[in-house]
Amino acid sequence: MFEPFQKGKRIIQTLQTNGYEAYFVGGAVRDFLLKREIGDIDIATSASPSETMLLFPKTIDVGAAHGTVIVLFEGEQFEVTTFRTEENYVDFRRPKDVAFVKSLREDLKRRDFTMNAIAMNVDGEFIDPYEGRKAIESKVIQSVGNPYERFNEDALRMMRAIRFVAQLSFKLDDKTQEAISNQANLLSKISIERVTVEFEKMLRGENCQEACGILLETSLYQYLPGLIDKEELLTSFVKYNWTILKDRVEYWTLICYLLKIEDCNLFLRKWKLPSKIINSVVKNVSSLKKIDEVGWTKRLLYENDYESISQVERIRKILGFVNDLNYQPLVEYDKLPIKSRTDLAINGQVLTSMYDKKPGKWISELLEKVENAILDHETENNIQMVKEWLRSCNQK
Repeated sequence: MFEPFQKGKRIIQTLQTNGYEAYFVGGAVRDFLLKREIGDIDIATSASPSETMLLFPKTIDVGAAHGTVIVLFEGEQFEVTTFRTEENYVDFRRPKDVAFVKSLREDLKRRDFTMNAIAMNVDGEFIDPYEGRKAIESKVIQSVGNPYERFNEDALRMMRAIRFVAQLSFKLDDKTQEAISNQANLLSKISIERVTVEFEKMLRGENCQEACGILLETSLYQYLPGLIDKEELLTSFVKYNWTILKDRVEYWTLICYLLKIEDCNLFLRKWKLPSKIINSVVKNVSSLKKIDEVGWTKRLLYENDYESISQVERIRKILGFVNDLNYQPLVEYDKLPIKSRTDLAINGQVLTSMYDKKPGKWISELLEKVENAILDHETENNIQMVKEWLRSCNQK
């Protein structure tokens, strides 16, 4: 048994010893077959949630009504779910009626794609009624049963399908892609937060370009925030290697830049992104536009920091504006005599005393002039020399 499954194996054996069926299921089995890194390990069982909780001393009820409990075992968490069927979905996402069943096959039938509908017992033997292993071997994403029904049950599955294209470099089978094309509008019923999670996972995939192409082919992009009129610009996504990017800020910076978003703040708020991410993206996009006009000026370097300069340079590398990613702007940034306003030898209190004026907007404006003078080596960052420079320029 593959090492990540060893602890889970003991949970399954405990369930079996007490007369219940239990199997590894879901993404862990799929990734095991693909020889990919194993994430969370899920277990499906014929035991009810209450029966599962009686067998293990440490459990968390995260959705017993829907069959799921978390078993805490040797420092790890395992999601243990009772075999179930789901019916009467509401909001194209959540099942209204959940019924516990005793059949593993019935449980696997409710899953999204055949590659995710494979079970494995503790001996490493597979239960694969929907030929998920065949789909994996063929590198095909295929719905379990009727794709129209699967996407009507949970419209987020359409984004998951395209995300898997990016992550696994698989193809959509014809019927699955056709169903997405014909039901793309259902995505508008799904919460933006969930859509954003899948979209970001897609962007991080090694086959992101292909996935972006499918977004366009199926018209699913029309139901993503702020993209309905961006078809022509979206086609440029397939030209770039997104894998060089390192975090959410960089992904969204490139998106806003490529799509020529005028109000990045508004656009990103539609995607329900955190304010910290939004602020960083807005700053980076502004820097990219300024670089397009005048390059990295001392003032622009000063307005940034190590992190934002590195982010912008990685994006410029993807765009073809930088041949070698040697981060030369960081070298220039290191040479700056000051890195922020707090580095100034002079401050607002000194200025109000020097000019005998009440505090006001003039202080910020004058400090900016001082910053520029120091950056341009017109004066040194020394309180006496700054005062002399101010007097010589007759700054008031």
